[in-house]
Amino acid sequence: MDYTKKRWLILLASCFINLCIGSMYAWSVFSAPMAEYLSQLNGIKLTPANLAIVFVICNSVGPITMISGGKINDTFGPKLVIFFGGLMFGGGMILCGFAKSVTQLIWCYGILTGLGLGMVYGATISTSVKFFPDKRGFVGGITTALFGISSVIIPPIAAAITAKTGVLSAFKIIGLAFTVIVCVSAFFIEKCPEGFKPNGWEPPIQNNNSNASNNKNWKEMLQTSKFYVMIILLMCGAVAGLMCISLASPLAKNMIGMSVASATAAVSTLALFNVLGRISAGTISDKIGRINTLALACLFSIVGLYFMYISGEGDVKTFYIGISIIGVAFGSFMGVFPGFTADQFGVKYNSVNFGIMFSGFAIAGYVGPTIMTNTLKSTGSYKGAFLIGIAFSIGGLILTFIYRAINKKSNSVLANQK
Repeated sequence: MDYTKKRWLILLASCFINLCIGSMYAWSVFSAPMAEYLSQLNGIKLTPANLAIVFVICNSVGPITMISGGKINDTFGPKLVIFFGGLMFGGGMILCGFAKSVTQLIWCYGILTGLGLGMVYGATISTSVKFFPDKRGFVGGITTALFGISSVIIPPIAAAITAKTGVLSAFKIIGLAFTVIVCVSAFFIEKCPEGFKPNGWEPPIQNNNSNASNNKNWKEMLQTSKFYVMIILLMCGAVAGLMCISLASPLAKNMIGMSVASATAAVSTLALFNVLGRISAGTISDKIGRINTLALACLFSIVGLYFMYISGEGDVKTFYIGISIIGVAFGSFMGVFPGFTADQFGVKYNSVNFGIMFSGFAIAGYVGPTIMTNTLKSTGSYKGAFLIGIAFSIGGLILTFIYRAINKKSNSVLANQK
């Protein structure tokens, strides 16, 4: 079978699937009407803030099934993982349409949908990267970009369905649609043959040394110093973006004094530049190297956070420049790291390895928003949080130099062994 051509169909199916599962970010559309419904049903006062725990859990449990599902993916192939992950993802949403309490929402959306998301996301990205050893940066960028652009496309659709049918029916309709789409698309995804190389492509000569140490399993990966530098680098790079992504609308309203409509536009702007960063940085990293691209992303993050720091009441232009640059920087980390992980530890066990590496993102998902909320509570302003974010970005930049030193040393050792 000519996988050189068929891999593009596999990539297309993976992107389509990621567009669907990115709908987890539509939670903001569901939270207000669901809080109102549960308040009336149970005779208590609930707000969207009371339901925030549902989204936090959904966003946090993904690495669990990225790792466990990754083992199945590496062994048996992605069809099974994506199919059952799709059932869990969509099924969790459908069950939300029958929820009568916050606890049931946590189990259905937070845990079931979140675990399904981790299975599917890990399998689509890892499989795509394996089929494109010649374009790992581009493929990592485009597959994660479709997941990101979903946060722009799906919420308005979900809002329209919710307005017309009610929030319970919306959960059932959207959940059923995505279950069908993801599970059917799973049959277009195939396991990449071991050692696959597209026709006419040979690994660059400068990678030969690293290839000798490639295809490390997770235990071997954890024994390398590179892994710890990389996972901390991912956390540092993601903190700044997640600080702003989680609170983009409140920042626009409270810091700048924007209207609700303008704040919503700011959220969309951040999401679009996030997607732009994933695609462009992934592609650029194929040309100038992953670590060079990540170093530039850290510099971008520092600049963007500084613009946020100097933004005040009415500084709309400065604010938009800041969130746009931060969006590009954050997207760069998300787009580059799938290929970066495969480059360093091989593609054979990449599903599990990337799942473990992705834990750095999960940690940042807690650290970033916590910095923002704690800074606001203690100082009455978000400004100090941006300085902390700059410190994380500087730390990430330093780690890129540490990585280079470790990589140079390991390549010298390999060369001497030969």
